[in-house]
Amino acid sequence: MAVRICVLLLLLIIGIVELDAVYGYIRPPPRETLYVPNADEDPNTPQQVHISQVGQNMMRISWITGSPTPAKVSYGPSPSANAESATGNTSSYHFLLYESGQIHEVVIGPLNPNTVYYYRLGDQPSSQTRQFKTTPSQFPIKFAVVGDLGQTDWTRSTLEHVGKSNYDMLILPGDLSYADLDQVLWDSFGRLVEPLASQRPWMVTQGNHEVEKIPLIHRTPFTAYNARWRMPFEESGSDSNLYYSFDVAGIHVIMLGSYADFDASSPQYRWLQGDLGKVNRGKTPWLVLLIHAPWYNSNTAHQGEPESVHMKAAMEGLLYHARVDLVFAGHVHAYERFTRVYEDRANNCAPVYINIGDGGNREGLASKYIDPKPEISIFREASFGHGVLEVVNASHALWTWHKNDNDEAVVSDSIWITSFSSNPCKQ
Repeated sequence: MAVRICVLLLLLIIGIVELDAVYGYIRPPPRETLYVPNADEDPNTPQQVHISQVGQNMMRISWITGSPTPAKVSYGPSPSANAESATGNTSSYHFLLYESGQIHEVVIGPLNPNTVYYYRLGDQPSSQTRQFKTTPSQFPIKFAVVGDLGQTDWTRSTLEHVGKSNYDMLILPGDLSYADLDQVLWDSFGRLVEPLASQRPWMVTQGNHEVEKIPLIHRTPFTAYNARWRMPFEESGSDSNLYYSFDVAGIHVIMLGSYADFDASSPQYRWLQGDLGKVNRGKTPWLVLLIHAPWYNSNTAHQGEPESVHMKAAMEGLLYHARVDLVFAGHVHAYERFTRVYEDRANNCAPVYINIGDGGNREGLASKYIDPKPEISIFREASFGHGVLEVVNASHALWTWHKNDNDEAVVSDSIWITSFSSNPCKQ
C-alpha cells in the first residue's frame, strides 16, 4: 500500500503523463476501479494465469508467484495432468518502487486441436489442476472480441457474457488493465481475467494505457505489458511484442501497434508489408487485423490523433491492396461499424471497420457522436459490450455485437460478412 501511495503522490506532483489524450473531447468523470485482491497468501501459489497460442499447436502458459518457484507445467488429456511436462523461463521487473512477482512462462505442445487439456503449474503434486481447450484447426471457429476492458463492474459483466459465448479464442485490440502506472492494478487485472484467460487463449495487442512511460523517471514504455503479456511475435518474424501475426483455423490474424513507429521507413511498416506478402489465401482464406486507435471514427472522442490519422495515411493502402476482410479497433469507448471503406469512401474492395472499445473501463462511455452521421457509418451506439465473430467457413462469417443492457447481453447489431477469398473484388 505504501508503494501505491508513493507512486500516486509522485504522479500528482509531476503531473506529466497524458495517458488518454482526447483532443477536445470532455470525458465523463471516472468510475471506481474494481480491485481484485490475492485470495491466497501463500507466495508459492500460482495466480494471474493466462494462456496464448504459439504457432498452430503450441500454447504459452503464463502465471505469477510471490516467491521463486519452478517454471514447470505438467499437462495431459486426462485429469491426472501427468502425461507430459515442460519447463520455461522466469522473469520480473521493477517500476519505480514497485517490484513484480515472479513471472513464469512455459510453452507446451505439440497439442491436438479442439481438445481439452488438464494442467498443473509448478512442481508441487498437490497444486491445483486447471484445464484449457485448444482452438480448432479448421472451420468453424468462434472469436470473442472485446477492447478497452479495464476492471470495473461493467468489465465484470462483460466478462460474464463473454464466458457464456462458448468462444474458442479471445482477441483484444488494446487497453487491458488501465493500471495507468499503478502496477498493483496489473496484478488485480490478472486475477480478474484468470477464470477465462486460463481456459482459452487470449491474443492481445497494446493500447495507450499500456505505454506507462514517465519522462526522466521511467523512460522505457510498455514495461509491464511486455513482461506480463508476451505474444508470439518471433514466430511471425516480428522484432517487437507490439506487433505480430498468427494463423488459426483458416484465419490470418494481424496485431498492429498503434504506439510503435509506423511510417514507411519503420520496422513495423516493413514487417507488415512482408507479412501481408506471405499470406496464402488458399491456406488462410480470412484476413483479420486489429489495432488500437481507430482509422475510422464518427464519435467526438479521439478525433485527429496522430496514431489514427498518420497510421491510416501510412498503412491503409497496404491493407486495401492485400484485401484485408475485417479491421477491429478500440480506444473509443463505444461501438461503431462501418461499411467497407477506403480513403474515406465506401469501397467494395476494402475492409469492414469495427470499433469495439466498449469493454467496461473506468473512464466510462464516449456517448457523443458527430451529427449528421457519415454515410460510411452503418451502426453506432454508446454502450458497453462485446462482439462475437463466428467464422463458419472459408466464405462466410457472422458478426454480432452484444451490448450490456442492465447486465443482460442483448444482440444489438448483426451482419454476415463474405471473405474476399471467396468473392474476389476487382478494382
